[in-house]
Amino acid sequence: MTATRVEAGYLPGLPSAEVDWQVLHFEQQGRRLEVAVPVLSASQMAALAARVRRASALHLKTMTVSQIVAVVDRAVGRLLDPGDPLRRQADTWLPVVTGYDAEMVRLGLNALLKTFRAPQLDRFVAEDFANPKVLDGFQPTPKGGAVRAFGPDLLVHSWAGNVPALAVWSLVCGLLVKAGNIGKVPSAEPLFAGWFARLLADVHPPLADCLAVVWWRGAGDAGASALYAQADTVLAYGGNEALDAIRSRLPVTTRFLPHGHKLGLGLIGTAALDSLKAPAMARQAAWDVMRYDQQGCYSPHVFYVARGGAVSPRAFAGYLAGELANLERRFPRRALGLEESAAVARWHHAMEWKALSAPADGTPDTLIGPSGSAWHVAYSDTLQPLSPTALQRTIQVVGVDSLDAVIPMVAGHSRFLQTAGVAASPEELFALADALGAAGVTRISAIGSMSSPEAGWHHDGRFNLLDLVRMTEIERSAESAAEPLAPYAD
Repeated sequence: MTATRVEAGYLPGLPSAEVDWQVLHFEQQGRRLEVAVPVLSASQMAALAARVRRASALHLKTMTVSQIVAVVDRAVGRLLDPGDPLRRQADTWLPVVTGYDAEMVRLGLNALLKTFRAPQLDRFVAEDFANPKVLDGFQPTPKGGAVRAFGPDLLVHSWAGNVPALAVWSLVCGLLVKAGNIGKVPSAEPLFAGWFARLLADVHPPLADCLAVVWWRGAGDAGASALYAQADTVLAYGGNEALDAIRSRLPVTTRFLPHGHKLGLGLIGTAALDSLKAPAMARQAAWDVMRYDQQGCYSPHVFYVARGGAVSPRAFAGYLAGELANLERRFPRRALGLEESAAVARWHHAMEWKALSAPADGTPDTLIGPSGSAWHVAYSDTLQPLSPTALQRTIQVVGVDSLDAVIPMVAGHSRFLQTAGVAASPEELFALADALGAAGVTRISAIGSMSSPEAGWHHDGRFNLLDLVRMTEIERSAESAAEPLAPYAD
């Protein structure tokens, strides 16, 4: 079987012949792909960083935010066109590289890319800056004087590969604050960031040298150290061990913005549990579980379901199992590696043992789904703490007397909390939001939207753009002192 070979990354000013390449091999359903990723020496990486820094000062920092938004919008518009050659390439090869179902990837890409059209990007900027013009020049402040926001000269990204095209989020953030950008792609998904960088350069050639996409294995080598030494800010995604390894390599003066693993949960109140609403709610919950097999930091691990509705929590678990079975037929789960399969088996056995050990009174705990199926729903009728599942479409449903009882179960996990999906009446929603926010939850969405964040969402409760900039103020005293020195002064 012949393999197709493609080059990943994006290296302005570095001819391919002068770069060492490492080949990563991928195979899915009879299709083979060889992805050549660049391995740069320390001197090459330092030269690349200097080139990107210079180009961004000359071109990117002289553009207005509105001009940058227009460039990104044109690039994203092409990627949303199913007939565009680059989009066809993404639809062809991302399923092979990631193992995810092709239709799941197609729908996921559309959902992601739609959040980066011009209207959404304008909202993105307005979410962090009351006056977005502060990114273009000094603007007056209510207290007097003026203020301007400056992005880093060189922003380095370290991307995770659990979700296809994840790099777009932080790369667009870097462009909006006018930073020179260099991103390190993961071995699990090394393609999309380089494609996007080339597309931006094609749409607006002055950006060609303002960004680069590189690769290194694991924690990195001398090339990684050379790049980190040049960075003003490092934005990183991944597990805690990987983030600690990056932190240890950075100069103490480098700003570090890590995004680690998180736990998501859902809370479903009695208002959503009548005979009409409950099946539809289970369908939405199943989509949150199915999307990218729970690999996102916003994916749910546990649904807490209130008793007292027309549909019981156990019946809801049955609806959820049925919907996951339907989605498996439409979007088959990707093939699992040995470690992933072992993790699912351990979780499955633990849930079986818990069901056998549950008290005899009340609704028995149970594990729903055939042992060899590509999804599993564990139901417990006793209050359970929030804990991670094995991912890969494994989910726990817990019956509770009241959704308020969930708060103590999650409060001890504040460092790992991010997204909570809530289905409740308006009054109950805001009361729960207060309690969940105090416990550490930073994003509350509808069930069904947990794995599709809005444009401009506050990732891990932080600001996407404000955290990247430094503010320079002209105080009112300086402005007042300048007035007598004007040529028109008496």
